[in-house]
Parts: sequence; C-alpha cells; structure tokens
Amino acid sequence: MLRTWQQGCIKQAVEKYKSGSKHFLVQATPGAGKTVMAAYVSKQLLDENMIDLIMCFSPSVNVANGFTVTFSRILQCPFNGTLGSLGTSLTYQAIQYLDKQFWETISRHRVLIIFDEVHHCSGETLAEANAWGEQVILKVQKAATFTLALTGTPWRTDSLPISLSSYSDPEGKIICDYQYTLKQAISEKVCRKPKLVLVDNEQLQFTSPEQSKSYSSIQALIKDQKVSYSSILQDKEALTHILKLSVDKLYSIRETSNNAAGLIVAASVSHAKQIQTILHEQLKQRSVMVSYHDPDAQSIIEQFKNSHSPWIISIGMISEGTDIPRLQVCCHLSNVRTELYFRQVLGRILRRTDSTNQEAWLYTFAEENLMKFAEEIEQDIPESCLYVKQLDANEEELVQPHQNGLLLPLSTIGTHGEIHWNSDKGELIGNHDKQLQKSFTLGYFRQRVIEAFIGI
Repeated sequence: MLRTWQQGCIKQAVEKYKSGSKHFLVQATPGAGKTVMAAYVSKQLLDENMIDLIMCFSPSVNVANGFTVTFSRILQCPFNGTLGSLGTSLTYQAIQYLDKQFWETISRHRVLIIFDEVHHCSGETLAEANAWGEQVILKVQKAATFTLALTGTPWRTDSLPISLSSYSDPEGKIICDYQYTLKQAISEKVCRKPKLVLVDNEQLQFTSPEQSKSYSSIQALIKDQKVSYSSILQDKEALTHILKLSVDKLYSIRETSNNAAGLIVAASVSHAKQIQTILHEQLKQRSVMVSYHDPDAQSIIEQFKNSHSPWIISIGMISEGTDIPRLQVCCHLSNVRTELYFRQVLGRILRRTDSTNQEAWLYTFAEENLMKFAEEIEQDIPESCLYVKQLDANEEELVQPHQNGLLLPLSTIGTHGEIHWNSDKGELIGNHDKQLQKSFTLGYFRQRVIEAFIGI
C-alpha cells in the first residue's frame, strides 16, 4: 500500500507531465521510499499510454540493482533491458558506454528517464558540468520524453547547480516540485527519529619537545593545529571508547529487536582493519567488512542485509541509496566531513521496519563541522547548502571527486593531514605526521546527545 506522501507525489508528477512539462524534481528524506514512488509513477504513465519505456540511472551498482528488483515487482515484468522488458536500470558511469545508435533508437520511443540521487550530476551548461552532468546534458536529456529526478540531499558540496534543476534568484535555493521532509516522515512514522551522540574528551594533554599543554575538548586541540582529526580517528583508546558505546547501544536494541544491526563508516581500509580488530578482540563482536574495491562488494552487502550478523564496516560503501532496514546504529568514523555525506550516512539508519524497537542512534566525535551538522539536522535544506553562482576569489576551491562521486573541500585536507587520495591503495587516508599521532593523551570522555524532533 502506498504511503500518503507517495500518493500525493505521484498525482502531482503525472498532472505536471500532462500539462506539458517535461521534468519533475522530488526531494524526499532518505528512507522515505523514493524508489517505490518512482516505480508507481512509471506504472501510471504506462497505464495511461504516455510512455513506452523507462530508464533508471543511479550512482552505484547496488542502488541500480535495487531499482531493477523494485520495478520488476511493481510493473510485473522483467526490467533488465532484454527483449520483452519495459526498461533497464544502470549506473551513471554506464552512460558513457551507450553509443550513438543506442540513443537514436531510444529517441524513437516515448521514454521516462529517472535520475536517482541527481545531485551527483552537476551543471546547467557544459562549461560547469561534471562528467556525469555532461552525459545528462549531451545524451540523456535529449532522448527523454519525461524526466523524474530524485534526491534526499538536494545540494552539492561544491555549490554548483544540480543538473535539470531550477533555483530561486537571488537566494540560490533549489526549487522542488515535491518535497517530503524528515519531520513529516517521522510524524507519519515513515522514518525513525534519530538521536546523535557527539563524543568528546576533556583534559587532553599535548606533549612535544617544546611544550606541554592541556585542552578541554577535541575541537580545541584540533583548532590549535596540534593534532589532526585523523589522529583522533586512529587513536586506539578513542576508537575503543566510541565503539563500545555503539556496541552497548546495539546490544540493548537487539534485546527487543534481535535482528538489528550496526554500520561503522571507516576512513580507509587500514582504518577498517583496526576497527575490526578492536571489535573482535576487545568487544567480542562479529563483523564483516566491505570496500568499494572489493570485486564481490555487492554480494557482501546483500548477504549482510539478509543475515543476523551485528556489524558491517564500510569503506566508501553504504553511504546513500543502499537499503538495509535492519541498521539502527551507526558509528561515523570517516574523514569525509561534509553535510552531504553526514546526512547520507545518517539516512542508512532511518528506514522503519515492523520491528518492536525503532530507535536510531548515530555516534561520532565532537568535531566542529560534525557538531554543526548534528545541530542542523532538523533543517532539510540548510541555509549553508545553496547554489552559489560565482565564487569570490578568496573562496576555497575544491578537489575533483574521487571514484565514489564525493567532493572534498580543501579545508578537509590541509597541511595538518586531514585526508588525501592514495591512488596506489585506492583509498582516502590520513597524511598526518606519525610523531604527532603519538603526542597526545586522552583524559575523561564525555558525550552530548542531540535528540531531534522532540515534539513529534
């Protein structure tokens, strides 16, 4: 049975297409059911003889496979691009391998093209488009009779415009045809209400040959440029503490919902191995690890989704679109500290199930950016996430996206070692000085819990 918001969105989309408009943009909070809604839009357009075929594009193989399964079930026919099927689901990367003859063939039919997590595609013109946005502008947009764009986080870290989107002038706010907020989803019991735990430490001691200095918080230590955030993430004592908090919380949830699971987002493969060792040896927890350069990554995720295993450790995977509803605890230990990524990670634990316990807990360290993101979680589109038409000369430039499509501001890289892309290892790693990593000792831990949407 369709949810109320899905019914309303489907009605508005079909009405807009019938009025002569070609494009429809939906912003719905992660976990709300955008894929199902899109499938029913497709079904209604087919039933009313407005389209012949459907093509879906998404940022990863795992998400593309999810579209295939959902559309096959709802349309009650194959959805794999073979003869007799009504369409196919592909990744954005695949667009470049579809030749001119393919697009000429598609253009002879009435096609609905669906863009999942469309914020990965940037550019209103070729001059400002990224690789995926360029393909949308040059190939996909021209072939489509109608387009349906979906996103849970309708902005980009680089403040460039999202392809196929309109913005208010001069505010730079994205104009959505339909919006379904996290507040609405929680009040209608579509999504879980999140609690965010910011783990801090007081009485930290930094020691060097020149000086010895005390700090009252992790942020104070980092701000003084004595230690990088990477150093905190890789400190065994800090890791053990935050992992134990997460393990204890999952244990309490599993007392009533015995199949609940936890996600740990690691900074690199070596970091994930360090985390896995602590889980196994000190906390006696079973876990599986999945990385974007595992050839069988999709199989690992699918097996975990359908298993009883308590923990999965992710490196560059399960950040958006991946549907594992039994995830209820998340430990955010990534070096990537952008609001886009933070919300995508949080979205993995928001999807409700029929389980007795519907708690959702996210644990992370009390770093300045992460604290700000946690405090703004009730704003579906924060004021800081606007389309900036032209950056001032003194604005930060951005590095190119790595293979997962994440854009990393230079402010997260810096001379004090936050992160860099290691092409040999194929991972984001800290480049902090090893001597600095050993130069601080931790005092007492404390934590702050942000409980959003208290009135709901």
